[in-house]
This record gives sequence, C-alpha cells and structure tokens, in this order.
Amino acid sequence: MNFKIKHIFSIALISILAYSCSVKKYIPEGQRLYTGARIEIENDTSVKHIAALKTELESVLRPEPNSKFLGMRPGLHFYYKVQQENPGFLNRWLYRQIGEEPVYQSDVETFEVEDILRNRLENNGFFYSSATSSFEEKAQEASVTYQLKITQPYAMERFQVDTMPSPIYEAVKAQTANSPFKATARFDLSNMKLERQRIDSELKKRGYYNLNPEFFIFEADTNQYDNKKFDLFLKLKAEVPKKSIVPYYIKNVHIYPNYNLNDSTQITPERFNNKTYYQDSLFFKPERLDKFITLKEGELYNPSTSKNTSRRLSTIGAYKFVNIQYKEIDSALTDSLAALEAHIFLSPLTKRAVRAELQAVTKSSNFTGPNLALTYSNRNLFKGGETLNISTNLGYETQLGSGDNAGLSSIELGLKGELIFPRVIFPIEFNEDFFEYSIPKTKTSLGVSYLSRSELYTLISGNALFGYSWNANKYITYELNPISVNYTQLAKTSTEFETILEDNPFLQLSFDQQFISGLTFSFIYNEMVDANDPYQFYLNTTLDVAGNSISLLGSSGENGEADTFLGLQYAQYAKADMDFRFHYNFGKNKEHTIATRFFAGYGLPYGNSDVIPYVKQYFSGGPYSVRAFSIRSLGPGTYDGETDDDSSSYFDQTGNIRLEANAEYRFPIFSFFKGAIFADAGNVWNSKSNPSFNGEDKFTSNFINELGMGTGVGLRVDVQGFVIRFDLAAPFHDPSLEEGKRWDFRVDDSVLNFAIGYSF
Repeated sequence: MNFKIKHIFSIALISILAYSCSVKKYIPEGQRLYTGARIEIENDTSVKHIAALKTELESVLRPEPNSKFLGMRPGLHFYYKVQQENPGFLNRWLYRQIGEEPVYQSDVETFEVEDILRNRLENNGFFYSSATSSFEEKAQEASVTYQLKITQPYAMERFQVDTMPSPIYEAVKAQTANSPFKATARFDLSNMKLERQRIDSELKKRGYYNLNPEFFIFEADTNQYDNKKFDLFLKLKAEVPKKSIVPYYIKNVHIYPNYNLNDSTQITPERFNNKTYYQDSLFFKPERLDKFITLKEGELYNPSTSKNTSRRLSTIGAYKFVNIQYKEIDSALTDSLAALEAHIFLSPLTKRAVRAELQAVTKSSNFTGPNLALTYSNRNLFKGGETLNISTNLGYETQLGSGDNAGLSSIELGLKGELIFPRVIFPIEFNEDFFEYSIPKTKTSLGVSYLSRSELYTLISGNALFGYSWNANKYITYELNPISVNYTQLAKTSTEFETILEDNPFLQLSFDQQFISGLTFSFIYNEMVDANDPYQFYLNTTLDVAGNSISLLGSSGENGEADTFLGLQYAQYAKADMDFRFHYNFGKNKEHTIATRFFAGYGLPYGNSDVIPYVKQYFSGGPYSVRAFSIRSLGPGTYDGETDDDSSSYFDQTGNIRLEANAEYRFPIFSFFKGAIFADAGNVWNSKSNPSFNGEDKFTSNFINELGMGTGVGLRVDVQGFVIRFDLAAPFHDPSLEEGKRWDFRVDDSVLNFAIGYSF
C-alpha cells in the first residue's frame, strides 16, 4: 500500500514538473519571465512596526507576476496554448476563464517603482530615505530585489486646530478631542486623510450640509525642532464658501405620498405632526406614514437621519421609488446658521397586481407534473401601507418509472390569504424610537389545502399564523410568530393505507396528531446582502415550540388516551435547528464562489406526543439536501427503504434528528450559464427507535459512519438572480448498504435534480 502511494506521488510530482516546463518552452528568445519582487529594508533599530510597513510597501510593487497554483502557472499555460494553430475549444474556453498574458522582465520599470517606494516612505514619515534595485536573472526567469535604506521617522509633538471662523472652529475643536492623533505618533499622510474624513462625517451629522473633507488641510511645522519632531496644524483652505462652514437646520418637511411627474403644485397641503403632506386625494393616511419619517422640522441636518427615513419608507412595500431632496433657503443664510427644505417624493407601485406561475415540476422522487399558481396583490389596502395577497395553486403529479410506487398520482389544491401591516399591532404601544432601524411588520395569514394521493389517502389541512418580522440592522432579522396553528385531517383512506398505518405505529401516531398550536422564533444573520464582500457568513436559527399553551385549555385523555383540545388530539414538541453558511467569492468580478453549508436540527416530542407530527419531521435527500439521493430516500440511519416490501417506505423515511454538510465550487461558463462541482453529506435519525426499522434508525455515536455522501456536477441558468438549476449527482457512501460495501462510487445510480434557486 505504501509503495502504491509513493508511486502515485512520484507520478504526480513528475507531472507537475513537466507541466511547469511546458510553460518555459514557450518563452520567446531574449525574454525572461518575471517571477516577482521582494523588499529588503535596512533601518535604524528605533524604527517600529517594520513588518506592517513592509506589507504596505509590497502592495505598490508593479507589475504583478503571473499567478501560480501548486507551483504551476495555468493562466499563462493556456495563453500560450491559444497562440498555437488549432488550439481547440477547451483551451480557448479555459483561456477566457483563467488565461493571463505573460509578464516579462522587460515589462518591469524599476526606476518608476523606486520613485513610488520613496514617495510611500515619505508619506509614512521616513524622509530622506533611499531606494535601489537589482535583478536576479536565470536562463528564462528573472526577479527583482528593492533595497531600501530608511531613516528615523518624524514624530508628532503637538496637534492643534488653527484659527477658523466661528461656529465651525468650536465644532472642529470638539471633534479633535476624540482624535486618534497622539504625541510621538509617526508622520502618516494616510492617517491625515482619514482624520479629515472622520471630522467631515461627524460635522455632517451636526448640520454642516455643504462641508467637504477637501476644505481641510494639514500643515506640519518642523522649525521649532532639530530632532525630527513636528507640530501638526489643522486649517481651513483659503476661500472656502461661507455656506460650507455654517450648520443647516431643516425648516420645512414636504411629503408627496402619491408623487408623479405630472403632479400639480396647486394641491392643497395638509399639516400633520409638523410636516406638510401634498396629495390631491387621500392615498396614504398621514398618521400612518408619519412614523416612517424621522426627519423633523427644527432639527439640524443629519445624513444618517435622511438615510434612515429613506430605508424605512422603502420597507413599507407600497412604493417603487423613494427620493429625498434638499433645497437651500438662501434668504435664511447667516454667519452662524442656514436653513433647508426637505422634499420627500414617494412614487407608488401599481396598487393591484396579478402574478401567474406555471411550472413543469420534475422531482427527484420521479414525481412529474404541472403546477399552476395565481397570486392577487392589493397594496396600500387601507391607505396605511397594508398589503393583501391572495394566492391559489393547483398541482398534479404522477410517479414515473418502475417500482411499487409507479403510477401513483396526486392532486393538490391550495388557497391562502395573507395580510401584512407595516407596523406593530400589539396591545401595548411602543415608543417610536424603540425600533430605530426599521419598523416591524405584522403578518397574518389563513390557508387551506387539499391533497389527494391515489389509492392511498386524502388529506385536508388548514393553517393560521400571526406574527412579526423586523430588521435590527443591515444584517440581522428577527421573526416571531406567537400564534401558529395547523390542523390536518385524513378525510379518506384506502384499505392499503390503513394496513400501512396498522403495521407502523410511529407513522400512525404522526398522522393522529391533527392539531398543532405553538410559536416559532427565528434569528437570521445575513452578510450575503453585501454582494462585493469576498467573505460572506449566514446563520439562521429557528425554535418551534407547540402545545404548551393549548394544554392549559385542553381535556385530559382517559384510560391512557392522548389529551385533546376541542375533541382533537394536539401535538407537544420542541424543535430547534441551525443553518450555517459561508461563501468565499474570488476571481474576476468575484464570479467564482466556494460555498459551504452546515445544518443541524433536533426535535423533542414530550407530554401529549410520543413522536413529532409527520409534517414537522426532518427528511434528507433531494435538490436542496444531499443531491445524490432522491427526496426523502436517505435514512433514517441505515434503514434501506428500497428493500422493504412494505410500501409504507414511501412515507416514513423521516426522523427527528438531521445533520447535513455541503460544499460547492461555482464558476462562470458563458453568458447566463454557470457551472458547479459539489459534494454533500447527511442523514436523518430518530432519537427513539421505531420498532418497524429494527433499530436501524436510531441515532448513536457511530453517526459519522451513517452519513449518506455524494458528489456531482451542476449547470445553472442565472438570469439577473433568477436561477434554474440542474444537478447530476452520484453516491459514493450509502449507509443503507452493509458495512464494508458502503464505500462505492455508483455512477450508474446517478440522480438528476431540477430546482429553482441555489441550494444554499
């Protein structure tokens, strides 16, 4: 075994060396490939933070050499390949993706780089330093070394504000009290620019509407010292406009709740809470809109308040555009104060809309059929930003292929009404500043659905929900549903299905729990709202608790029977899960992504329940899970549903414990087409063994060896964020097989997944 490993390693090493040499043979005669630069610093021992300084200096070295991967230069390799006759489609495609033009020694202008290095040293206080360079040349490669001799840097002795007109002098003086500049600090031009921006930002919050950081200038005075010390002065540039050095307050706030370009200026205004509203007819009630507007007459201008108002108005859901404009009142300008008028233009969305979706659904469980969904929306229903959504769906599916379930079909009908209020509906009124970032929404919904599975059963279910959702900041969202009610009833069952329930008590118990009443709470942290961030984290934790409050109103069961509420058996359980994701975006325009995900969930039945209701259990497998296995076909544990002659296996491959991990590399192909290479692992288990599974479903310390694992490739059609996804995956570890036979890459048992949107 060791011999084989060494043999494989040797072959890989030889292949890498041969690959690298294949690049060198293309280098033109008389040229050397530039392999990079390094910096050597000769300095006084009193100089501190040399490592940080060296890192900063290395950032300005130009040009950058061709990139390397495991000692190879694939980008350069494919550049040379496409220069040949008939390079082939694959080489041309790879060049478009990762190709790089070669960087030669002749492209390096060392004198220009030396000037840049000296300039950067002076910006950091190292005046009168020197920079030289020398090449290290080989037969076909060359690198450069820059030798820097740096002297003791200049250090600040005092920092003070020079004379300025009032009132900006007092404002700037107050800000410098919090300045990071301290005595003995090294001269640093970049820190001075940051300090200008900081002072400008803080003064903007105090009304200085026309201020600009470029109006400030730093001057260093070394005349009083002969030991490389200086005094630093902050000054205003000459001829700064008068209106730039006085604070502005908001004199008037004008709001246009139903604005369009043809609005007349002759509309009769309405005053409410010291704001003026202009609407020819009542479109949005001022008392409802007022809470979203944090601008107030008489207060100093503050860009943060303006952004907050714009963001809050955008979350209502009734407006397409929010535009806040300020107009200076020239007549109000004095030596110490000026005034603004704030105009808030709100362009509404279409009040009524109908959306239709027709899908040809093909599931990994071989169920195929059409699905039609219609949604009617009425925005600003009661002239307070309310949104009414009424949706209905009609779906038909039939199972294709062979097996016990071939020919099974289902018809699903659904009707749901949802009413969203852009405010908190609660017996206790909250202070308007309690939710500073955004005002929560109150969501209510009521729905009913009908599901008929041929030859098995008919299921009627209803649900009702009342809850809140709000953003605590840009990244954090909370969702709280204190009322969440579900009711299900088996209206019609076949003899075959009755037999299935009799043979599987766990399954029967999960269907017997007709009434679910509880609350749900979710915490979501989402950094993926920053599309340009290379490192993105996402966390969604959910808590679902049912049956506690309803148990106080229910009736106790007799002779060992379950407790009931209004004659219905209700469920009691607690369920918690966590969905963690990390994305690393890199490459040109960050079009390449390494996406990872980890999911863990646990449900605990108690009190009135021995098992969690079927609709609340976890399952594994499918296009949003472990893609090498069909939907609900993985687990629980090592159970093999395909070898079970009992057709109940179609229903019961679920559990109250779920663990999953996914990793995926996403890359662009051409235009709207993107590709992926992925690997998934996961399974579900039961904490309490189901007798029908002979203990194969129970969670144990050996769970690692019971994970279903698969890998595959994917194709995505991504049109402005709307993604159609195809994933072809094959298992390489199947826990349902006997030990010793589980590790087997079964390409002939691949699963094709079709889905809308990314899996994670």
